[in-house]
Amino acid sequence: MKKNQLKLKLTALAYCMLTAPFTVMANAELLSVSNNSEQIEAAQLLMKHQMMPKADSLLSYEHKGIVIEDKQGQQLSLLKGNFGSIDHRFIHKGLLIATVDVDRQQAMVAIFDKTTHQWNQPVYIPQPAFKIDGVCLYQDEAHNGFMFLVGEEGHGEQWLVSDANTSVAQPKLIRRLSTPPNSEYCQVDDQQSVMYINEENVGIWAYQAHPEADLIRNPVALMQPFGQLSQSAAGMALVPGGLLVLDSEAKTLHAYQNNDGVWHSLASYPLTNLSDPENISARLNDKQLTIRIKHDDGVATFSLPWNYQDTAQAATIPVIKPQLQTEPVPSLGDAADDPAIWVHPKKPQRSRVLGTDKQGGLVVYDLKGKMQQHLAVGRVNNVDVRSGFNLNGQKIDLAVASNRDHNSLHVFAIDPASGVVSELGEVPTASQDIYGLCMYKNHAGDIYTIVNDKDGRFFQYRMQDNHGMIDAELVREFSVSSQPEGCVADDKNHRLFVGEENKAVWALDARSNKAATLTEVMSVSEHLKADIEGLSLYQTQGEDYLVISSQGNDSYVVLDALPPFAYRGVFRVGFNTDLGIDGVSETDGLDVTSVNLGEPWHQGMLVVQDGRNRMPVENQNFKYVPWSDIADQLGLSATKK
Repeated sequence: MKKNQLKLKLTALAYCMLTAPFTVMANAELLSVSNNSEQIEAAQLLMKHQMMPKADSLLSYEHKGIVIEDKQGQQLSLLKGNFGSIDHRFIHKGLLIATVDVDRQQAMVAIFDKTTHQWNQPVYIPQPAFKIDGVCLYQDEAHNGFMFLVGEEGHGEQWLVSDANTSVAQPKLIRRLSTPPNSEYCQVDDQQSVMYINEENVGIWAYQAHPEADLIRNPVALMQPFGQLSQSAAGMALVPGGLLVLDSEAKTLHAYQNNDGVWHSLASYPLTNLSDPENISARLNDKQLTIRIKHDDGVATFSLPWNYQDTAQAATIPVIKPQLQTEPVPSLGDAADDPAIWVHPKKPQRSRVLGTDKQGGLVVYDLKGKMQQHLAVGRVNNVDVRSGFNLNGQKIDLAVASNRDHNSLHVFAIDPASGVVSELGEVPTASQDIYGLCMYKNHAGDIYTIVNDKDGRFFQYRMQDNHGMIDAELVREFSVSSQPEGCVADDKNHRLFVGEENKAVWALDARSNKAATLTEVMSVSEHLKADIEGLSLYQTQGEDYLVISSQGNDSYVVLDALPPFAYRGVFRVGFNTDLGIDGVSETDGLDVTSVNLGEPWHQGMLVVQDGRNRMPVENQNFKYVPWSDIADQLGLSATKK
């Protein structure tokens, strides 16, 4: 035994020297073993919290209920029932717990109210089509609470169950998950948005927990010969910088460290005196871990030195809630791409949002997100609008989209009175693989369409009336070194912004008779992550802002639209739990207006494409965000020029 301990200690110390700032000793001290006549189903240590200073642990007892206990094991509160797996988070109202009601075979959440010191009425999740073996909770960056259900044969679900204050009255299904078979235990690292789940005969897997994330998994701890686990992967506990995993059948506890996304095995500890150890919880206090393991005869408590210094300074990106969403686009898959806001000249409340369905056509929405028209004209990718075009003696508003079926400009008329969109025809282009598009109107009233090719070339066309038919003249060409897409023109300052997806946003003179000299506005960096996608301008008499879709980290960057293009801030569009609208991820195109469109759009509106439409999962759509919320969050209202 001493020889084994020495070997483990040397192994751990070797890792310590290689993986600073992390230190763990190999000696785990057994503090206590308690045998309970009442059957414990699960046990969790509670972090010290000001709202419940005496609470030490949370236990689930078969046929008794969920108990909050103090450090001496005295009962502070009881939620009666027959419960299984448990997890918890602190929210504004109190202690939020997730569990499984064994009698009903339903997952539920309940809150221990910090003010009344009573349990609120539990809220039940609709019964899934599988037996629930485990549950775990996750809080996103806005402190919305989500519950994961883990079931037999690879079934899983994610539900929205709370906001930052309290539980929601009606939980909402976010997505169904394909999880590993033979899974029962899960834990979520809120800071990293990662869920860890066991696969009994394989090991521990890591999944992205954020509801807008892709369903991708990576191995953390595997069975021999690929890893250190020898017989089974059961319960796990997250600790700062690492993970503790129970090899239940081998009666062994394994410690792992996460070093910049790479997992290392640190040490293992025998649990020879415990009968079938499966459930584990841990709490760090002053470089010392308290570890509680539930086994068949009760719980055992261990102490382990654990010196971890987190040197990473993760920047927090503020979250803004959407106030409306459109009906989904008709096509399945990656379909919605780029919106354009058309403003009604006399009645702004009757304005329209044109959105591309790049699998099948152009969709027209009103300001309530209701679909008004669907023009099935083919694979249109990007769209933009300009007003005041003379066609056959009449003044109309133009919408132009890039049609990838024909490498053409697909042109539409917008009736200034009704907002009805109708086809005018197509204009061929010099592009071989047409992609992004934007429009520009000079001070003389000439309207141009600037379109790009995936090879980096841009083509600028002046829109023309050819005896009552729509036409266009190629007036300028220029290029960037790699694939572009998004672009936007500042009509009043004759400036064109173009996005080179993996490099930078550039500015150049928008006038066709001027040299196309590129000036860097912002490169891919700390705040702007590739791919650079949608670009749009928010402009008033005193404000000029450029809004950029930073697709690589699901955020939006705001810059001054005038040199030197100062950085103003970054934000994400997250869940609106009150209105039942999901957050936004992988935004392609966006558009913004400063026109007062009526409440809540009195300072204008931002429209963004949503790459994953959740709650429930549907075809892609577009989200509407009040500009006033963005201005308040980033302090833009105080930066009048």
